[in-house]
Amino acid sequence: MKPEWTISAVVHEGQKRLTIKFPYNKEDNALVRTLKGVRWSSTLKCWHVQDNEHFRILFKITTAPDYLPKNAVGLGHETSEKLKEYVLWMRSKRYSESTVESYTKALQVFFQFFSHKAIEDIDNRDVVIFNNDYILKKKLSATYQSQFINTLKLFYSIVKKKTMDIEQLVRPNKPHQLPKVISEQEVEAILNASENLKHRCMLSLIYSAGLRRSELLNLKKTDIDSRRMMISIYKAKGMKDRIVPLSPVILDMLREYYKAYKPKEYLFEGQYGGQYSSRSLDKVLKVASQKAGIKKNINLHMLRHSYATHLLEGGTNLRHIQELLGHKDPKTTQIYTHVSTEQLGKIASPLDKLKLKK
Repeated sequence: MKPEWTISAVVHEGQKRLTIKFPYNKEDNALVRTLKGVRWSSTLKCWHVQDNEHFRILFKITTAPDYLPKNAVGLGHETSEKLKEYVLWMRSKRYSESTVESYTKALQVFFQFFSHKAIEDIDNRDVVIFNNDYILKKKLSATYQSQFINTLKLFYSIVKKKTMDIEQLVRPNKPHQLPKVISEQEVEAILNASENLKHRCMLSLIYSAGLRRSELLNLKKTDIDSRRMMISIYKAKGMKDRIVPLSPVILDMLREYYKAYKPKEYLFEGQYGGQYSSRSLDKVLKVASQKAGIKKNINLHMLRHSYATHLLEGGTNLRHIQELLGHKDPKTTQIYTHVSTEQLGKIASPLDKLKLKK
């Protein structure tokens, strides 16, 4: 490693990464591009690589990784140390890195808001104040508020001295929202509008197997079993593994893609190797939707919702759909029965029986 380079451990887009910063010059820029899996982040404004043993040895990093977000302005030493302990505790329980990051950030905001008080002195009344003066004032979602309560209850359950009564912490009423779906014709238009082979493969695979964005990006070459016609998904949401059927159409598409791109580790890799960026994947769908002339605001999770809804409308058993989606609670899957228009469309309105003047 060159002495001008500064290396830092961060969590970026839910992944452990090592950032590489240096005063810009052509020589160093060319050198950093030779690192396996290196990517440029316009958000971090620097290059970054996967945080693993290889790069820790290469960069001569001997300290343990500290992924506590760096924006802990106004937090005292004691609070920062307790947050670090909390991060280590969550990791020991095998929480996903995205959960560790989001939970820690929510706590940082809360403790910054009450920086004039010690952690042990914060009580339930302060939570009510925070909900009203920060979350509601900033018009943050009920989902954010619920997540904040989750991390607060978890944090204070492991803090010995406290005035907080975590049993009295309640989550907000959850709004009953139906999943947003698009028609089979709209899915077809989006996939056909994607002219780039890699982009079309990624979007098609999400829809064909009902994958979450992270599940697609985490797929390795070895996760595709063409003999059994199955896709293995490891450590998905809730640290659950599952298998889903591999579409013959997708298999043909993947074979064509593999010959053209020759991925080394991940099924879909970035321009300089390594895991494909989630932000780039979002952009892929946005561009394809615009080319297809679809005016709706479409996101990647809508492809997963549409997959489930279209299966249900095609007659697939709800229990099978639950397994395919990896839902722990069948109630989560049952929401698609309220979205399916197959049976609803057959119900005649009583207005149709009236003899109205033309």
